[in-house]
Amino acid sequence: MAVFDSIEEFATAIPAHRALLGLDLGDKTLGVSVSDTLWSVATPRETIKRKKFGLDADALDVIIKSTNAGGLILGLPRNMDGSEGPRCQKTRAFARNLSARCDLPIGFWDERLSSVAAERAMLEADMSRAKRAEIIDHVAAGYILQGVLDRLAHLRAT
Repeated sequence: MAVFDSIEEFATAIPAHRALLGLDLGDKTLGVSVSDTLWSVATPRETIKRKKFGLDADALDVIIKSTNAGGLILGLPRNMDGSEGPRCQKTRAFARNLSARCDLPIGFWDERLSSVAAERAMLEADMSRAKRAEIIDHVAAGYILQGVLDRLAHLRAT
């Protein structure tokens, strides 16, 4: 399947009534969130400790199959000025490699400040530093995916 730069193109490729997965790719971890099949709510699911691409993709494949996912969204870590740096290049390379192994559509979502929002929400919940460190990646993945779900709802309404 293809990798899409725009959510509008991604929306035309995803099958209805299947969950979407949101991914927050880091150097050491991969945060994963999952949507419901109506694409209204993103739920943080788990954080995968990254090893090498093949093992990371195998772990993702288990989640894809268990959720019957219809598409994947990767947070694209743009710089604050909107430009793309080395982290974006790594994310795009991961998406290309994943698309060679996975027949699901893959899209990108601007993830600027998603980790900041996730951290703020956990601070407001009075969560300990250790607990925040443990779950920040999949909570950030939830923020990324929820942004996409909200955009998809807007696209369907117009």
